[in-house]
Amino acid sequence: MPIVTLTIQAPKSPEFKAELLDAIQSALVDIGAHPDDLFHRVLELPEQDFRFHPTFPDVKAARTQDFVLVEILLGVGRSVKLKKQVLAGIVERLSRQGCDPENLMVVFHDVPWENFSPAGGRLPPA
Repeated sequence: MPIVTLTIQAPKSPEFKAELLDAIQSALVDIGAHPDDLFHRVLELPEQDFRFHPTFPDVKAARTQDFVLVEILLGVGRSVKLKKQVLAGIVERLSRQGCDPENLMVVFHDVPWENFSPAGGRLPPA
């Protein structure tokens, strides 16, 4: 059930967005997500609608206009170890592609299963 939202500053190329989405999906599949469990969206906002501090709280090199805010919704119960694996997988893949990991912020949201209906108003089994 990972649901991924990327918030980026416009304009970005289709290749830039695809590299991000592919890296995140691959990292999620590595920790056991089904390859077809693919519900990702990209919010591409004008500069005035996506503001961020260049160095807060402990960024080693100032963030640039390529800064990416990643929000990943996961079913509750995922361990810190698993989340660290996802982060490491994303950073490793994006670094190989020449992306600066200091331009990446990832936020995990744990969603109780009873707060999620994948289709037809059905809730997952308890």
